[in-house]
Amino acid sequence: MDTTHPGTISDLASGVHLGVTSLTDLWDRVFGSQPAPDQWLVIATGVAALAAVIPQAAWRVSRNAITIAHEGGHGLIALVTGRRLQSIRLHSDTSGLTVSRGKPTGLGMILTAAAGYTAPPLLGLGGAWLLAAHHITLLLWLATALLLAMLVMIRNVYGMFTVIVTGAAFVLVSWLTEPVVQSAFAYAAVWFLLLGGLRPAFELQSKRRHGGAPDSDADQLARLTNVPPAMWLFLFHAVSITSLTGGGRWLLGL
Repeated sequence: MDTTHPGTISDLASGVHLGVTSLTDLWDRVFGSQPAPDQWLVIATGVAALAAVIPQAAWRVSRNAITIAHEGGHGLIALVTGRRLQSIRLHSDTSGLTVSRGKPTGLGMILTAAAGYTAPPLLGLGGAWLLAAHHITLLLWLATALLLAMLVMIRNVYGMFTVIVTGAAFVLVSWLTEPVVQSAFAYAAVWFLLLGGLRPAFELQSKRRHGGAPDSDADQLARLTNVPPAMWLFLFHAVSITSLTGGGRWLLGL
């Protein structure tokens, strides 16, 4: 005897339809384009990013975000080049350490060592390209995904705290705020990566001039390649300045 409720099949079909509609809406929300913000908002977020980078008191706090991008760059390239990523640590003095295992020399190790100082400005450049294409939501979700992936490899409490707080900010803004707030947050974050990506290389250059940072990324690269540390510093400067120039033009619509 057939005991199926008459409404079961239609209810099931309706549920499937709603599920497909929800997935389609989610896809459109993430990968679709959003309206470009007003020019004043783009400029205001750039000024806000400058205020987080230039004053030393603000930089002591905001530099943590640059360290996340720096160490994340080391970790990502280590994985891409076939090395085994073991741990990432972020410290309260805004320093960090990424440990990977593999061949101690060769192209993979060179690219991994070079990825730290170049990661923040290059991430900013990629973010500026997405914003220029009006993919604001996609930028926020990609940033969240990268932070979640990085969190798996964090091996100290302070590092976990900073990554969780940063990731939570992206999640809350992308889910709970109005489009104008999302635009402001996304543009401020990208401006910060572009502008904040400039300062660490100058700080490293100053430390080395006074005999500090003997085991910096530039010095490790020099030992790996027999190319003087000054040339690697030049590369860091070139990447950050070029990224700011190109990314800034995209953000400003020039």
